[in-house]
Amino acid sequence: QVQLVESGGGSVQAGGSLRLSCRVTGFPHDLNCMGWFRQGPGKEREVVSTIHADDRTTYYAASVKGRFTISIDNAKNTAYLQMNSLKPEDTAMYYCAHDQIGGSCLLGTAKFAYWGQGTQVTVSS
Repeated sequence: QVQLVESGGGSVQAGGSLRLSCRVTGFPHDLNCMGWFRQGPGKEREVVSTIHADDRTTYYAASVKGRFTISIDNAKNTAYLQMNSLKPEDTAMYYCAHDQIGGSCLLGTAKFAYWGQGTQVTVSS
């Protein structure tokens, strides 16, 4: 059974940093595309960033580019999202996803088979 376990969320003041982790267990193959998404209060879920495990190509939403960094550790089956210079508008539930079943990882339009349960990020002004 494939599971994605997120950690690292919390509450910070604007300008602060958090690092999210997403560990994949039970997946019988090497990691492929992984993504981070978020859903803020009253908003639709949106893609934040994606990374491909093979060549480390990345995609960032315009709203986070230059502030967030996605990375992946294949040996640990874990993806990370380093979030710096956080803003109140970054407040959301953050979800990780794995195993691309459609779309483009590079363009940030990948569709995923597996999802984590989410970790809350709250940024106060």
